[in-house]
Amino acid sequence: MRSTFHSLETAKRGIFTQQAAINTVGHNISNANTEGFSRQKVTMVASRPIEAYGLNRSNAPGQLGTGVEFTSITRIRNAFLDQQYREQSHGVGSLEIQTDTLNKLEGYVNEPSDHGIRAVMEKFWSTWSDLSKDPENVTGREILQETSKALMDTFNELNRQLTDLHADLTSNVDVKAAEANSLLSTISSLNQEIGRIESIGDSANDLRDQRDLMTDKLSKIMNITVSETNQGYTINMGTTNLLEGTTVTPVTTGALEAAYTSGSLQGGEVHGMILSRDKYVKEFANQLHTLANTIANGEIEVTIPKGSVLPGTTVPLAADQTITVNGINGLHKLGYTLEDPATAGQDFFVFTADPDSLTGWNYQLNASIAADSNKIATSLRTTTDGGGVTSVIKGNNGLALLMSELKNVKFAFDETAQGGGITQATVNDFYGAVVGALGVQSQEADRLYNNSQMQLDQVQSNRLSVSGVSLDEEMSDLIKYQYAYSASARFMTTFDEMLNKLINGTGVVGR
Repeated sequence: MRSTFHSLETAKRGIFTQQAAINTVGHNISNANTEGFSRQKVTMVASRPIEAYGLNRSNAPGQLGTGVEFTSITRIRNAFLDQQYREQSHGVGSLEIQTDTLNKLEGYVNEPSDHGIRAVMEKFWSTWSDLSKDPENVTGREILQETSKALMDTFNELNRQLTDLHADLTSNVDVKAAEANSLLSTISSLNQEIGRIESIGDSANDLRDQRDLMTDKLSKIMNITVSETNQGYTINMGTTNLLEGTTVTPVTTGALEAAYTSGSLQGGEVHGMILSRDKYVKEFANQLHTLANTIANGEIEVTIPKGSVLPGTTVPLAADQTITVNGINGLHKLGYTLEDPATAGQDFFVFTADPDSLTGWNYQLNASIAADSNKIATSLRTTTDGGGVTSVIKGNNGLALLMSELKNVKFAFDETAQGGGITQATVNDFYGAVVGALGVQSQEADRLYNNSQMQLDQVQSNRLSVSGVSLDEEMSDLIKYQYAYSASARFMTTFDEMLNKLINGTGVVGR
């Protein structure tokens, strides 16, 4: 004989199970916009059936059902998509930093424009050309003096910007190391808490979501591999273990630099910072220094016109003579200033350089020339009086003309520091090649970044299609569970009425 109150238990199980499902739907809806949240679902199963009670086996066919119960509340998550996301994320992180750095470099160069190095160099050459028309003109000399200062100031300002960018990238590596340590510490704590909760049979769904979110953020900082053990997540960067259960290996800037050098650090924002600093910024800075140094001291061939008197001699050249000099400085030393007796020019530009430090570079117009424009050499001719006193022919413009023509003269650019050889090119062509290469690098990095971001968005879209909360789907489930709850409650009410009739209305005849 089956239990009189059996159906009450069946109705109660139905009510409790549907209520749990409704509560879970409400939790999903509440967290529809929560970052990293995975939708949760109640797993319902038919409760264990029983056979009707009796001393002997019942002859009733089948077993007696006992209703429904829920065995777990699980989050909907795809580990394969998580792995794909993290692998793609570190690539995007690196390319994002590279793109940003190259865009900044393009902004510093600011070409083509009326304010970049090209425009200042054009002004420098044209000022020499203007001075050659009237070498003794004080105004022309003052203009050349200021234009030369402006050229050096432009180099110095660009170098300062590169120095600041280099320092920013270095300091940001420190920031990212601290951020990575914070994330690893959080994941370690979550490993411990998840292990504690699940050891007593509960599901730590929300804590697992938080752990996965922290892991996703870490994957953008550096390339990591994640595996799950009984102790929780184990995280490695290349061959370096960062986390195992609750044991964290702190990340340091030195360790990240070493990992980049060894090849263990192959992606992430830190990879992009170190690569951008040591490749793009340093390479562009070296090219900038090469350009400035070559203008001042790079080998060039110039033709000295006949009649010119070279310093240290008193005999005019009988014919044009082609010689090799070291840049503007070397050529300036072949001319004469407006001073008497005839005085040869000195270095036009001076600079200090430390190849191992961006802050060690400084370009200046020679202090003597900056203080006195008469020290600008423009003449190639002198005259000697009967007393043996040599005087400069101040109206001669031979050197000024040669200076103005250097715009189209090929300089020897020593690029061995960048792994290349000595190349011959005009100053404008070399600078144009540097700017063009920077533009190509920026365009390529931007293309790669956009492609990687598109792939990351696609993986994320796939993840959301599995784990994301769809309000339409949740509302549909809510209605379904609501009707099931109401039906279970109605079933309980109906059976209650039957029991009322059985208890209070049966067997009253004959009282």
